[in-house]
Amino acid sequence: MSVDLVERLYTAPPDGFVVARTEAIAAARAAGDEATARQIAKLRKPTVAAWMVNLLAIRRPDLVADLVELAGELRTAQRELRGPQLRELSAQRRTTVSALVAQARALATEADSRLAAGKLPLAEVEATLQAALADLDVAEQVRSGRLVRAASYAGFGEVPRPQLRLVAGGPELSLPVPGTRAGKPSAGTGAGGGRGDGSGGGGEGQGGERSGAGRDATELSAAERAAEKRAAAERANLRRTLARELANARTEQRRAETDLDRATAAERDGAAALADAERALAEAERRRAGAEQEVSRRKLARKTAERAAAAARRRTGDVEAAVEALDAE
Repeated sequence: MSVDLVERLYTAPPDGFVVARTEAIAAARAAGDEATARQIAKLRKPTVAAWMVNLLAIRRPDLVADLVELAGELRTAQRELRGPQLRELSAQRRTTVSALVAQARALATEADSRLAAGKLPLAEVEATLQAALADLDVAEQVRSGRLVRAASYAGFGEVPRPQLRLVAGGPELSLPVPGTRAGKPSAGTGAGGGRGDGSGGGGEGQGGERSGAGRDATELSAAERAAEKRAAAERANLRRTLARELANARTEQRRAETDLDRATAAERDGAAALADAERALAEAERRRAGAEQEVSRRKLARKTAERAAAAARRRTGDVEAAVEALDAE
């Protein structure tokens, strides 16, 4: 099955997809290529929103490639909690998606002039593009140009996981591995390298060995406490840093959701205004048709009256001539 055939099917308006697919199957079978015919038969009709995204992927692959690249940058920034860069990329995301939705709308109306621009499923197109930004699998499906239905994504981006590494104006920190304690030495070794069982005492007695073991235990305990304090300080610092980043992320999310609500409301208002205009236009067309009929009726009445007036004038002339002839006698 050729790429050109697939692209032709998935860029044709959806209402003609089934007919075009049937013709392609028949052509493959006529050529004796039953395998291709079966592959074509498996292709599914796309929804209007999916078709619009396919138009983008096939007609403007450069724009979709930019979208996929932006998706990678967003995931990297969010994974590494790069707050300023994430905010900048989020603003770029809104601009990019808006531009792509406008391009999809233009391509759709150009491909099928019967489509009313105000009735296109632009919200579904936008949701699919947003999902492509958040999910690599969806991005690849969008890039393939073979979507059969719109996609959606609950939320945005990847959820940070344990072992997150964070750089936030100071040394790089990392979350500790669960079940371990920072700075704790390996089991089975002492600070002084001895086992305290008397086997390596040389010329020391048991009292000396116990004294050395006591010092080692004291030093080890002090080292553990110091390591634990450092680990606790690091955890507290990391927690504060993460709290700031979380607050920034939530603020950005609220801002983005507010922008989305406003854009959705604006689109809804625009669609309502367009629908009102279309209704007003239809009413005006109806009144215009009625007025044209009334003008035609009155024009016919005028012509009838003209003919009656001409007949009356002729009759008057005939009578006047008869009266004059009578007077002349």
